[in-house]
Amino acid sequence: MPPQARRVAKPWSRLLSAPPVSRVFEPIEFAALPPNTRRWLQRSVAPCTPLATTVRLTMRGSIRLGRWRSFEATQLLSPSRGYVWAATTKVAGLPISGYDRFTDGDGEMRWRIGGIVPVMSAAGFDVSRSAAGRAAAECVLVPTSFSGAMWADDGPSETVATWVYESGEENVRLRLASDGSLQRLSMQRWGNPDGAGYRRHPFGVSVEETGTFEGVVIPTRLRAGWWFGTDRQDEGEFFRAEILSAHFC
Repeated sequence: MPPQARRVAKPWSRLLSAPPVSRVFEPIEFAALPPNTRRWLQRSVAPCTPLATTVRLTMRGSIRLGRWRSFEATQLLSPSRGYVWAATTKVAGLPISGYDRFTDGDGEMRWRIGGIVPVMSAAGFDVSRSAAGRAAAECVLVPTSFSGAMWADDGPSETVATWVYESGEENVRLRLASDGSLQRLSMQRWGNPDGAGYRRHPFGVSVEETGTFEGVVIPTRLRAGWWFGTDRQDEGEFFRAEILSAHFC
């Protein structure tokens, strides 16, 4: 467990407490899925790969906090159950560390200078609902967890995953290339990016590179932000990341 996540040791452990993976990826597993969904899975998961529902990721990148700032992070992610994202960055030369989490239906953000002085804390219904949207969007980092969602194709190159949480449904639209590889994802995510109150806003992720870990192809270089697909997309972009490692469990 990363030191930034010590305050949420129990939720971290619960995310790891899923039953051992007992099934592997075989054609029968996706025969009833829509064609576009099958194309994505066939591209993303090698035959006989264990159908893990959880992944531990390490990453680095930059996040926009006033200006772009570099970060390093470790994340434990299970799309149907939640995540803990623990990271470290710097503002004005001072180290800031903490976590974002969504576990047991509750979202929370807690960040401190030097691990001591609070700089930002948030929780409650709106934070939880926004965090649920993030968990759903990040399903593309655990393609082997596909059975936790409902899938429906929309047109020749898109499929939509519907994830159900305590706060309601989250619908994530995946845009695929002709070979089934993921190009981008988009959704209407609950949030307050403009400070005008929480509501649904366009949100999305552009996939710039992919890589293979333990038989699973996932995005390894990506950009994310609000107002995705609109003329405010550049303004809304706030996250750029490179996935360094992924261990599925």
